[in-house]
Amino acid sequence: MNKKTEQKLWGGRFSEPTDAFVEAFTASVEFDQRMFRQDIQGSRAHAQMLTRVGVLSQADCDVILKGLDQVEKEIENGLFEWSVSREDVHMNIEARLTEIVGDAGKRLHTGRSRNDQVATDIRLYLREQIAFIIAEIRRLQEGMLELAEKEADTIMPGFTHLQVAQPVTFGHHLMAWFEMMHRDAGRLQDCAARMNVMPLGSAALAGTSYPLDRHYTAELLGFNDVCRNSLDGVSDRDFAIEFCAAGALIMTHLSRFSEELVLWSSAQFAFIHLPDRFCTGSSIMPQKKNPDVPELVRGKTGRVNGHLVSLLTLMKSQPLAYNKDNQEDKEPLFDTIDTLRGSLRAFADMVPAIQSRKENMYKAAKQGFSTATDLADYLVVKGLPFRDAHEVVGKAVAYGVEQGKDLSEMSLEELQQFSEIITEDVFDVLTLEGSVAARKHIGGTAPDQVRQAIADARQRMSE
Repeated sequence: MNKKTEQKLWGGRFSEPTDAFVEAFTASVEFDQRMFRQDIQGSRAHAQMLTRVGVLSQADCDVILKGLDQVEKEIENGLFEWSVSREDVHMNIEARLTEIVGDAGKRLHTGRSRNDQVATDIRLYLREQIAFIIAEIRRLQEGMLELAEKEADTIMPGFTHLQVAQPVTFGHHLMAWFEMMHRDAGRLQDCAARMNVMPLGSAALAGTSYPLDRHYTAELLGFNDVCRNSLDGVSDRDFAIEFCAAGALIMTHLSRFSEELVLWSSAQFAFIHLPDRFCTGSSIMPQKKNPDVPELVRGKTGRVNGHLVSLLTLMKSQPLAYNKDNQEDKEPLFDTIDTLRGSLRAFADMVPAIQSRKENMYKAAKQGFSTATDLADYLVVKGLPFRDAHEVVGKAVAYGVEQGKDLSEMSLEELQQFSEIITEDVFDVLTLEGSVAARKHIGGTAPDQVRQAIADARQRMSE
């Protein structure tokens, strides 16, 4: 038998070595080696369980655990030699373990398959990464709350269709982003809960004849339960798809936020100042200060959306149970994780350092007749039906456009030509301050409500 075939841990059935190109083409070790800790963690638990049920001797278990410790240290210290010929993280670690401890290492794979092994490793790895990502979301939320508190009274225009609609406070606007991030964190928590069941023990697809204690292994690995069907346990990647869907929503929210930061930092808006450390310059135009961080996050959203579609497409036609197609789940998943962590870290660092340009925001809010709705509400309170009030204000706005005057700049006589029920008190609602202060219900933009929303948000985050 060819020596190269003998090196394969599964090579007994084969009479010729794997083609060199095919070997490299089918290997996953270059990207799945990042799961080495989880693979070793799973192997430790599996060895302890096999010993508990009498499949492994205590002596073999002790040797295996010691050997796994050595393998882990070699990898951590950069001394481990990863081999494409050993295909993946599992075979590389098992082969090295066997080199260290001999026959005991060959017994470790009893009662398991790479199919349930990789499904377990991915869940362990993703569970850890979700915790890191949620922590970054929380850090970003804290930055949002910090900035919103500073800007609770800062008036800016609120937009619909990117046209001035009604005045709001900058603090209120920031709290909208907080709420989006809060739902994003909740989606990740839900995903983690559904994912936290253990495939190990499903073996290749049908389970195993060995008397495994799967619940004991699950307890050692921190899983809440075991997968209830072996076919499902080894073959589905819905948990990875769910994570990428949650990731796509996170990136979509960050992308929308990015779009506003890019607009607001432009000379045309000049609503905010981004610190220099989050921007870059131009190689040819010395005056430029480019908002590269939000621009790049906006751009990276496309790759995460693409990874979601990639995984959905990967799974859509697979028959049960495991297929080699599933090797393609890792790179989209890993890149989604890396992109989320990097984007959230950048935003969590940047958001608290944003400085508002209050005068520019205030000036912009006075343009575009942003208190028109307040005038309509005023007329309704005076007894005019809303649709009639809407028409009156529309005519007043048309007059303002013609005269180049905002509603608040018109005299009482000018306003009364549209409705006789308008009196001097109208100017209390036509000011920007009066407009935002009037919206003092839960969820409104009034400064006091913004401060209450911040306090409530901090309470929710602590629960």
